[in-house]
Amino acid sequence: MPEVRVDPLTGLKAIVAGERAGRPGGGLSAPAPEPIDRARDPFLEGHEDRTPPEVYAVRPGGAGADTPGWSVRVVPNLYPALEPEGPELGAEAQPDLFSASPARGQHEVIVNAPDPVVSLGQLRVEQVEGAMQAWRARMRAHARAAYVHLLVNERREAGASLPHTHAQLYALDFVPAGIARERERFGAHATRTMGGNLLGDLVQEEVRRRERLVAVDDDAVLMAPYGARLPYQLMLAPRRPRARFEDDGPTGAALMHDALNRLARRFGAPPPLNLWVRTAPRGADHFSWRIDIMPRLTHLAGLELGAGVHLNVVAPERCAAELRDI
Repeated sequence: MPEVRVDPLTGLKAIVAGERAGRPGGGLSAPAPEPIDRARDPFLEGHEDRTPPEVYAVRPGGAGADTPGWSVRVVPNLYPALEPEGPELGAEAQPDLFSASPARGQHEVIVNAPDPVVSLGQLRVEQVEGAMQAWRARMRAHARAAYVHLLVNERREAGASLPHTHAQLYALDFVPAGIARERERFGAHATRTMGGNLLGDLVQEEVRRRERLVAVDDDAVLMAPYGARLPYQLMLAPRRPRARFEDDGPTGAALMHDALNRLARRFGAPPPLNLWVRTAPRGADHFSWRIDIMPRLTHLAGLELGAGVHLNVVAPERCAAELRDI
Protein backbone atom coordinates (compact mmCIF):
# COMPACT_ATOMS: atom_id res chain seq x y z
CA MET A 1 0.00 0.00 0.00
CA PRO A 2 1.21 3.55 -0.63
CA GLU A 3 2.65 5.27 2.44
CA VAL A 4 3.26 8.85 3.49
CA ARG A 5 6.69 8.94 5.11
CA VAL A 6 8.35 11.77 7.02
CA ASP A 7 12.09 12.25 6.62
CA PRO A 8 13.48 12.34 10.18
CA LEU A 9 16.22 14.84 9.24
CA THR A 10 14.22 17.34 7.19
CA GLY A 11 10.63 16.80 8.29
CA LEU A 12 9.59 16.67 4.61
CA LYS A 13 6.85 14.27 3.56
CA ALA A 14 7.02 11.90 0.60
CA ILE A 15 4.51 9.42 -0.79
CA VAL A 16 6.11 6.04 -1.45
CA ALA A 17 4.01 4.23 -4.06
CA GLY A 18 5.99 1.47 -5.70
CA GLU A 19 3.10 0.19 -7.80
CA ARG A 20 3.16 3.40 -9.88
CA ALA A 21 6.43 2.31 -11.46
CA GLY A 22 4.39 -0.10 -13.56
CA ARG A 23 2.13 2.55 -15.12
CA PRO A 24 2.56 3.40 -18.82
CA GLY A 25 5.70 5.47 -19.24
CA GLY A 26 6.73 4.82 -15.64
CA GLY A 27 9.92 2.89 -16.37
CA LEU A 28 13.26 4.20 -15.13
CA SER A 29 16.32 4.37 -17.36
CA ALA A 30 19.53 6.33 -17.81
CA PRO A 31 20.74 6.54 -21.44
CA ALA A 32 24.50 6.59 -21.85
CA PRO A 33 26.01 10.12 -21.79
CA GLU A 34 27.48 11.58 -24.92
CA PRO A 35 31.31 11.64 -25.11
CA ILE A 36 32.96 14.85 -23.94
CA ASP A 37 34.24 17.00 -26.79
CA ARG A 38 37.84 17.52 -25.69
CA ALA A 39 38.36 20.43 -28.07
CA ARG A 40 35.57 22.41 -26.37
CA ASP A 41 36.16 21.30 -22.77
CA PRO A 42 37.33 24.35 -20.74
CA PHE A 43 38.16 22.11 -17.73
CA LEU A 44 40.58 19.90 -19.65
CA GLU A 45 44.22 20.08 -18.57
CA GLY A 46 45.98 22.45 -20.96
CA HIS A 47 42.90 24.65 -21.34
CA GLU A 48 43.57 26.75 -18.26
CA ASP A 49 43.33 29.95 -20.31
CA ARG A 50 39.64 29.22 -20.97
CA THR A 51 38.57 29.81 -17.37
CA PRO A 52 38.93 32.74 -14.97
CA PRO A 53 42.28 32.75 -13.11
CA GLU A 54 42.39 29.99 -10.50
CA VAL A 55 41.96 30.79 -6.81
CA TYR A 56 43.20 27.42 -5.56
CA ALA A 57 44.78 24.29 -7.01
CA VAL A 58 46.44 21.07 -5.95
CA ARG A 59 49.68 20.77 -7.95
CA PRO A 60 51.80 17.74 -6.98
CA GLY A 61 54.66 18.92 -9.18
CA GLY A 62 54.63 22.51 -7.96
CA ALA A 63 53.95 24.10 -11.36
CA GLY A 64 52.84 27.71 -11.62
CA ALA A 65 49.26 28.92 -11.41
CA ASP A 66 47.01 28.49 -14.46
CA THR A 67 49.30 25.92 -16.06
CA PRO A 68 49.00 22.15 -16.53
CA GLY A 69 50.11 19.78 -13.79
CA TRP A 70 47.16 20.07 -11.38
CA SER A 71 45.00 17.33 -9.86
CA VAL A 72 42.19 19.61 -8.61
CA ARG A 73 41.60 23.19 -9.72
CA VAL A 74 39.28 25.92 -8.40
CA VAL A 75 38.15 29.00 -10.33
CA PRO A 76 35.45 31.64 -9.85
CA ASN A 77 32.24 30.80 -11.65
CA LEU A 78 32.21 32.60 -14.99
CA TYR A 79 28.50 33.36 -14.52
CA PRO A 80 28.22 33.84 -10.74
CA ALA A 81 24.91 33.76 -8.89
CA LEU A 82 26.56 35.65 -6.01
CA GLU A 83 28.90 38.63 -5.88
CA PRO A 84 31.32 39.54 -3.04
CA GLU A 85 30.14 43.11 -3.07
CA GLY A 86 26.87 44.55 -4.24
CA PRO A 87 25.24 47.96 -4.05
CA GLU A 88 22.51 48.48 -1.51
CA LEU A 89 19.08 48.27 -3.04
CA GLY A 90 16.58 51.07 -2.76
CA ALA A 91 13.97 50.63 -0.05
CA GLU A 92 10.62 49.34 -1.27
CA ALA A 93 7.52 51.36 -0.53
CA GLN A 94 5.93 48.22 0.94
CA PRO A 95 8.77 46.19 2.49
CA ASP A 96 6.31 43.78 4.12
CA LEU A 97 5.26 42.72 0.61
CA PHE A 98 8.39 43.22 -1.46
CA SER A 99 11.71 42.41 0.20
CA ALA A 100 15.05 42.17 -1.58
CA SER A 101 18.75 42.47 -0.77
CA PRO A 102 21.98 42.14 -2.76
CA ALA A 103 22.97 38.52 -3.52
CA ARG A 104 26.31 38.70 -1.71
CA GLY A 105 28.71 35.81 -1.37
CA GLN A 106 31.10 33.68 -3.41
CA HIS A 107 30.39 31.21 -6.21
CA GLU A 108 33.23 28.88 -7.20
CA VAL A 109 33.77 25.94 -9.52
CA ILE A 110 35.94 23.05 -8.33
CA VAL A 111 37.21 20.91 -11.22
CA ASN A 112 37.40 17.52 -9.53
CA ALA A 113 40.12 16.09 -11.79
CA PRO A 114 41.79 16.78 -15.14
CA ASP A 115 40.27 13.58 -16.58
CA PRO A 116 37.44 14.34 -19.07
CA VAL A 117 34.76 12.16 -17.44
CA VAL A 118 31.13 12.92 -16.61
CA SER A 119 31.00 11.37 -13.14
CA LEU A 120 33.06 11.22 -9.97
CA GLY A 121 32.48 7.47 -10.10
CA GLN A 122 34.60 7.24 -13.27
CA LEU A 123 37.67 8.54 -11.43
CA ARG A 124 39.99 6.46 -9.28
CA VAL A 125 39.14 6.29 -5.58
CA GLU A 126 42.24 8.29 -4.68
CA GLN A 127 41.15 11.03 -7.12
CA VAL A 128 37.74 11.21 -5.44
CA GLU A 129 39.49 11.53 -2.08
CA GLY A 130 41.67 14.32 -3.47
CA ALA A 131 38.65 16.17 -4.85
CA MET A 132 36.76 15.88 -1.56
CA GLN A 133 39.77 17.15 0.39
CA ALA A 134 39.79 20.17 -1.95
CA TRP A 135 36.08 20.65 -1.23
CA ARG A 136 36.98 20.82 2.45
CA ALA A 137 39.77 23.30 1.85
CA ARG A 138 37.47 25.66 -0.05
CA MET A 139 34.70 25.34 2.54
CA ARG A 140 37.22 26.32 5.23
CA ALA A 141 38.28 29.28 3.08
CA HIS A 142 34.74 30.63 3.41
CA ALA A 143 34.34 29.94 7.13
CA ARG A 144 32.84 33.40 7.73
CA ALA A 145 29.84 32.68 5.47
CA ALA A 146 26.51 31.96 7.14
CA TYR A 147 26.30 28.74 5.16
CA VAL A 148 28.49 27.00 2.58
CA HIS A 149 26.64 24.77 0.14
CA LEU A 150 28.78 22.44 -1.96
CA LEU A 151 27.13 20.46 -4.74
CA VAL A 152 27.83 18.32 -7.78
CA ASN A 153 25.47 18.20 -10.77
CA GLU A 154 26.17 15.29 -13.11
CA ARG A 155 24.87 15.38 -16.70
CA ARG A 156 22.73 18.01 -18.40
CA GLU A 157 19.48 16.36 -17.26
CA ALA A 158 20.49 17.23 -13.68
CA GLY A 159 21.52 20.81 -14.45
CA ALA A 160 25.19 20.45 -15.42
CA SER A 161 26.04 23.07 -18.05
CA LEU A 162 29.42 21.40 -18.70
CA PRO A 163 29.86 17.61 -18.71
CA HIS A 164 33.40 17.43 -17.24
CA THR A 165 33.02 16.43 -13.57
CA HIS A 166 33.08 19.45 -11.30
CA ALA A 167 31.60 20.75 -8.05
CA GLN A 168 30.17 24.16 -7.24
CA LEU A 169 30.49 26.05 -3.97
CA TYR A 170 28.03 28.74 -2.84
CA ALA A 171 29.16 30.78 0.17
CA LEU A 172 25.91 32.36 1.32
CA ASP A 173 25.39 35.27 3.71
CA PHE A 174 22.19 33.66 5.03
CA VAL A 175 21.11 30.22 6.24
CA PRO A 176 18.47 28.80 3.86
CA ALA A 177 15.12 28.00 5.49
CA GLY A 178 15.30 24.26 4.85
CA ILE A 179 18.72 24.00 6.45
CA ALA A 180 17.62 26.12 9.40
CA ARG A 181 14.74 23.67 9.87
CA GLU A 182 17.19 20.77 9.97
CA ARG A 183 19.25 22.66 12.56
CA GLU A 184 16.12 22.98 14.69
CA ARG A 185 15.30 19.27 14.36
CA PHE A 186 18.81 18.31 15.46
CA GLY A 187 18.49 20.63 18.46
CA ALA A 188 15.06 19.31 19.41
CA HIS A 189 16.29 15.71 19.22
CA ALA A 190 19.25 16.54 21.44
CA THR A 191 16.88 18.06 24.00
CA ARG A 192 14.52 15.07 23.94
CA THR A 193 17.32 12.51 24.23
CA MET A 194 19.58 14.43 26.64
CA GLY A 195 22.32 15.09 24.11
CA GLY A 196 21.72 12.53 21.38
CA ASN A 197 22.70 13.27 17.79
CA LEU A 198 19.81 12.91 15.35
CA LEU A 199 21.84 11.55 12.44
CA GLY A 200 24.06 9.45 14.68
CA ASP A 201 21.04 7.80 16.29
CA LEU A 202 19.41 7.32 12.87
CA VAL A 203 22.53 5.64 11.46
CA GLN A 204 22.74 3.33 14.47
CA GLU A 205 19.13 2.23 14.04
CA GLU A 206 19.42 1.78 10.27
CA VAL A 207 22.52 -0.40 10.71
CA ARG A 208 20.62 -2.49 13.27
CA ARG A 209 17.59 -2.94 10.99
CA ARG A 210 19.66 -3.37 7.77
CA GLU A 211 16.59 -3.18 5.47
CA ARG A 212 17.66 0.17 3.96
CA LEU A 213 21.40 -0.35 4.36
CA VAL A 214 23.38 -0.55 1.11
CA ALA A 215 27.02 -0.68 2.24
CA VAL A 216 29.26 0.22 5.15
CA ASP A 217 32.99 0.63 5.68
CA ASP A 218 35.22 1.85 8.50
CA ASP A 219 34.44 5.51 7.77
CA ALA A 220 30.87 5.80 6.54
CA VAL A 221 27.48 4.22 5.99
CA LEU A 222 25.51 4.23 2.73
CA MET A 223 21.74 3.84 2.91
CA ALA A 224 18.49 4.54 1.13
CA PRO A 225 16.75 7.16 3.30
CA TYR A 226 13.49 6.13 4.97
CA GLY A 227 11.72 9.19 3.54
CA ALA A 228 13.45 9.15 0.13
CA ARG A 229 11.85 11.66 -2.21
CA LEU A 230 13.17 10.26 -5.50
CA PRO A 231 13.84 6.74 -6.81
CA TYR A 232 17.26 5.39 -5.82
CA GLN A 233 18.02 8.36 -3.58
CA LEU A 234 20.97 7.58 -1.29
CA MET A 235 22.55 9.11 1.79
CA LEU A 236 26.16 8.78 2.89
CA ALA A 237 26.78 9.50 6.58
CA PRO A 238 29.87 9.21 8.78
CA ARG A 239 30.03 6.20 11.11
CA ARG A 240 30.45 8.62 14.01
CA PRO A 241 28.59 11.95 13.78
CA ARG A 242 30.71 15.02 13.09
CA ALA A 243 29.17 18.49 12.81
CA ARG A 244 31.17 19.95 9.92
CA PHE A 245 32.33 18.20 6.77
CA GLU A 246 35.13 20.73 6.44
CA ASP A 247 36.77 19.59 9.68
CA ASP A 248 39.53 16.97 9.56
CA GLY A 249 38.40 13.34 9.54
CA PRO A 250 37.13 10.73 7.08
CA THR A 251 35.50 12.10 3.90
CA GLY A 252 33.67 8.92 2.91
CA ALA A 253 35.36 9.02 -0.51
CA ALA A 254 35.63 5.24 -0.91
CA LEU A 255 31.94 4.73 -0.18
CA MET A 256 31.01 7.68 -2.40
CA HIS A 257 32.91 6.05 -5.26
CA ASP A 258 31.21 2.75 -4.49
CA ALA A 259 27.74 4.35 -4.42
CA LEU A 260 28.13 6.06 -7.79
CA ASN A 261 29.42 2.88 -9.40
CA ARG A 262 26.56 0.81 -7.98
CA LEU A 263 24.12 3.27 -9.54
CA ALA A 264 26.00 3.18 -12.86
CA ARG A 265 25.90 -0.61 -12.94
CA ARG A 266 22.22 -0.66 -12.02
CA PHE A 267 21.32 1.58 -14.98
CA GLY A 268 24.08 0.64 -17.41
CA ALA A 269 25.56 4.17 -17.34
CA PRO A 270 26.18 6.92 -14.78
CA PRO A 271 22.67 8.33 -14.23
CA PRO A 272 21.96 12.06 -14.12
CA LEU A 273 22.13 13.09 -10.49
CA ASN A 274 22.60 15.86 -7.98
CA LEU A 275 24.60 15.41 -4.82
CA TRP A 276 25.41 17.87 -2.09
CA VAL A 277 27.24 18.10 1.19
CA ARG A 278 25.11 19.05 4.17
CA THR A 279 27.32 20.60 6.84
CA ALA A 280 26.55 22.45 10.07
CA PRO A 281 25.07 25.91 9.46
CA ARG A 282 25.93 28.89 11.61
CA GLY A 283 24.37 28.65 15.06
CA ALA A 284 24.10 24.83 15.10
CA ASP A 285 24.97 23.39 18.50
CA HIS A 286 23.97 19.88 17.39
CA PHE A 287 24.46 18.62 13.84
CA SER A 288 26.23 16.06 11.66
CA TRP A 289 27.39 16.30 8.08
CA ARG A 290 26.11 13.97 5.40
CA ILE A 291 26.06 13.69 1.60
CA ASP A 292 22.75 13.33 -0.21
CA ILE A 293 22.74 11.65 -3.66
CA MET A 294 19.66 12.28 -5.82
CA PRO A 295 19.46 10.43 -9.18
CA ARG A 296 17.23 12.29 -11.65
CA LEU A 297 15.33 9.44 -13.25
CA THR A 298 11.84 10.98 -13.13
CA HIS A 299 10.42 14.43 -13.76
CA LEU A 300 9.07 16.70 -11.06
CA ALA A 301 5.40 17.37 -11.77
CA GLY A 302 2.45 19.20 -10.26
CA LEU A 303 2.41 17.36 -6.91
CA GLU A 304 6.06 18.07 -6.22
CA LEU A 305 6.08 21.63 -7.54
CA GLY A 306 2.62 22.64 -6.38
CA ALA A 307 2.31 20.90 -3.00
CA GLY A 308 5.94 20.26 -2.09
CA VAL A 309 5.20 16.54 -1.66
CA HIS A 310 7.38 14.15 -3.64
CA LEU A 311 6.04 10.91 -5.13
CA ASN A 312 8.63 8.13 -5.03
CA VAL A 313 7.81 5.08 -7.17
CA VAL A 314 10.66 2.93 -5.79
CA ALA A 315 10.47 2.00 -2.12
CA PRO A 316 13.77 2.68 -0.31
CA GLU A 317 13.81 -0.94 0.86
CA ARG A 318 13.70 -2.18 -2.74
CA CYS A 319 16.37 0.34 -3.76
CA ALA A 320 18.70 -0.82 -0.99
CA ALA A 321 18.14 -4.51 -1.79
CA GLU A 322 18.92 -4.00 -5.49
CA LEU A 323 22.04 -1.95 -4.86
CA ARG A 324 23.29 -4.34 -2.15
CA ASP A 325 23.24 -7.14 -4.71
CA ILE A 326 25.28 -5.18 -7.28
